[in-house]
Amino acid sequence: MPQGDKSSYTDKQKRKAEHIEEGYEDRGVSHKEAERRAWATVNKESGGGNKSGSGRGKPDTHASSSRGGKAHKSGSPEQRSAAARKGWETRRRNGNG
Repeated sequence: MPQGDKSSYTDKQKRKAEHIEEGYEDRGVSHKEAERRAWATVNKESGGGNKSGSGRGKPDTHASSSRGGKAHKSGSPEQRSAAARKGWETRRRNGNG
């Protein structure tokens, strides 16, 4: 199979790559770079083309796509609560709250 051949990918993987590519292009990434990133994401999540072999490969992890575009909460609930209290005290002290 020549490099760049997508025939061993499932239809679902191809659709996923197309969707990811469109998202990158909407954010101003060039078509070629968006395509490269999209297939890299599909490969990372699913381990590459899944068509051949018994069992058709491993289940997708979705680890890469779960990160995109979301502001993650940092720290434990106790740490977030302490940070909120500290911010409130600072605003009260400075007269901004």
